[in-house]
Amino acid sequence: MLTIRFDQLGLLPGDFVLDAGAGFGRHAYEIARRGASIVALDYMADEVVTTRATFGAMAEAGEIPEARYVAALQGDATRLPFADGSFDRVITSEVLEHIQDDVAAITELVRVLRPGGTFAATVPTWYPEKINWLLSDEYHAPKSVGGHVRIYSATELKAKLRTAGLRVTGSHHAHALHSPYWWLKCAVGPRDNDHPLVAKYRRLLEWEITEQPRSMALLERGLAPVLGKSYIVYGTKT
Repeated sequence: MLTIRFDQLGLLPGDFVLDAGAGFGRHAYEIARRGASIVALDYMADEVVTTRATFGAMAEAGEIPEARYVAALQGDATRLPFADGSFDRVITSEVLEHIQDDVAAITELVRVLRPGGTFAATVPTWYPEKINWLLSDEYHAPKSVGGHVRIYSATELKAKLRTAGLRVTGSHHAHALHSPYWWLKCAVGPRDNDHPLVAKYRRLLEWEITEQPRSMALLERGLAPVLGKSYIVYGTKT
């Protein structure tokens, strides 16, 4: 399940790309499949290990050229171990809401992007996220337990990206069908994955992702501007 639209990002074969906060690699794998070279960075060691192993398996199976996978690294987005202007594209998906000093992280992400390079950031949308916070204190617990530390408005996120040196070029919402799922999880407890309602809705989402029925795609498209769980902003470094 992808959140970022790579065509809107301007991703091209041969690009050198940083996925900061790659998690288990869902965007990073697609970037490699599209012929770009990828560095996947994450704060959590277990996710880095899993991503590294998956890339190895993909290369061994011939799904991606070995050269497309550059590295999976553990690191801190507020202190990136790369030179200025190292990357053609930089993405960060569902990460900034976890970081106390998000301004430092955005500054670093823009620093390692080359002039004229493109950037995409995704964060939880204000309205669905606000409901999650109202339903569950645990959901937005301190960073030490992986919680969210802020709710972004569109204005705030765009302002911080512009201040860091980006020209904002577009935005959209995604994953409307995921918002009710998280409302359910927050209502019963974010860690209660076995609750019958949560499990039933999760099966619906898994079916929608794997089967991609046209009816669900139309429903998602219609609801995304209002209920989309993720808000995505694109920019170009000036």
